[in-house]
Amino acid sequence: MVATPKRAYPKDRAEKRRVLLDAVEGIREVLAAHADEAEELRTLAPAAVEAFMQSGLWCLKLPAELGGAEADPVTQLEVIEAVTKIDTSAGWATMIGATSVGWPGAYLPDSAVEVIFKDGRVPPIAGIGGVSGTAEAVEGGHKLTGRFAFGSGAPHAEWLIAGAPVQGPEGEPPELRTFVFPADQATIHFESWFVAGLKGTGSCDFSTDGLFVAEDFSWDRGIMSRGEPVRGGAIFHLGMPAFTANEHAAFALGGARRALELIIELAQAKKRGQASTVIASRSVFQHWVGEADLKLRAARARMCEVLEEAYAIASTGVVPDGRLQAEVRASSVYAADVAVEVTNQAFRFAGGGALQSSGLLQRYWRDVLASCQHGAVNDAGYEAHGQYLLGMTPEVPMAAPPTTVR
Repeated sequence: MVATPKRAYPKDRAEKRRVLLDAVEGIREVLAAHADEAEELRTLAPAAVEAFMQSGLWCLKLPAELGGAEADPVTQLEVIEAVTKIDTSAGWATMIGATSVGWPGAYLPDSAVEVIFKDGRVPPIAGIGGVSGTAEAVEGGHKLTGRFAFGSGAPHAEWLIAGAPVQGPEGEPPELRTFVFPADQATIHFESWFVAGLKGTGSCDFSTDGLFVAEDFSWDRGIMSRGEPVRGGAIFHLGMPAFTANEHAAFALGGARRALELIIELAQAKKRGQASTVIASRSVFQHWVGEADLKLRAARARMCEVLEEAYAIASTGVVPDGRLQAEVRASSVYAADVAVEVTNQAFRFAGGGALQSSGLLQRYWRDVLASCQHGAVNDAGYEAHGQYLLGMTPEVPMAAPPTTVR
């Protein structure tokens, strides 16, 4: 596999944004040409993986000192949106790949980083952000056992990430840790990925059985919420869930915007039933298009506004408080809800023809809806925000997605 060339990204925010969006344009043709292949393979096409490696887009969240872009959260949102509008599988791979590279780059000690990012090469990394399975503390590290679901990108990854609890002294809560290990040391259960949406993302299960992971290839997950990276700047002081909340909003908004573009294009020529005029000439459609456009713009603007607020605080080295964390997550959930509403109606206006699997609109419909099954954008995201507004203290002050230990 071709290595990601080590590069130095501009320090100026606007210039860095331009470089990253130019990188998206640079691989547009490859991603579009292999989008159908990803659906057939149930994972990114090899040519798309190579294009990502060459583009450096998986360096979006990697600390600058390791050759990463370490882009601000709004720029990240724009990049993920842009890729998603080209191809949904590629958009999902952008957000998962970027976080999976950024986390170990920021939180692992030098000894592990020198192995994973040897000679400045940035490998494809995939995995899950949640906690499952079990980890047993042993001399020099841990033994990791479990089956980890929704390991997006696992089929093309060289390294995998998984979270697991480590049982502490009796009566003490378990320590939650994240582990990084070579993909060839895990069993990839590709047969688990037969799904209705996000087909081309390769989000299959993987498992380990007593796999030894050295101490320096894992970290205490608490440092992510506390904003205590080993390396990296402001984005690693965002805390959780602010560090990842922009991703799901970006994917949903990018997908919905593309669905809106597709139905507008279709409506110029399509008639429904016995109608003598095209859909675009109907006042009900015109009303909906105007409203849908504004809803997407409003949801996006609110997401960007709250991300800028969080980033300004993080840039001072302070982690945004629970109230703002809750607001970031709630804004992400709202963006996803608006995206689902717009995409659903776009699909309905397209009529029976949209059911054909060869049509692009049905893919955006399936994938936007599927993306919003993710726990990061479920209805619980509103609860902590509402509790703060009501003067209450949420039970989960950082408003993170529920943790499942199994």
